[in-house]
Amino acid sequence: MILKEQKAEIIKKFGGDIKNTGLPEVQIALLTARIQDITNHLNTHKKDNHSRRGLIKLVSKRKRLLNYLAKKDINRYREIISALNLRK
Repeated sequence: MILKEQKAEIIKKFGGDIKNTGLPEVQIALLTARIQDITNHLNTHKKDNHSRRGLIKLVSKRKRLLNYLAKKDINRYREIISALNLRK
């Protein structure tokens, strides 16, 4: 689970302001943090299929946001990819 301080730090890093949560970069960064958290949970609880389904939904949502950002502004897309180390 992402703590309130961690979430505020991510928003400030990718959005510039704590209230700027609507940017695709902020949403992608928050989804990435949640995906990493659930992935760590699934490493210890291998049969937790409910959380696995939630993980798949989060990954799909992040993929849609990344596709949107790539269509709108390729430079911002490349920046978020390199900042979060999503593609190698």
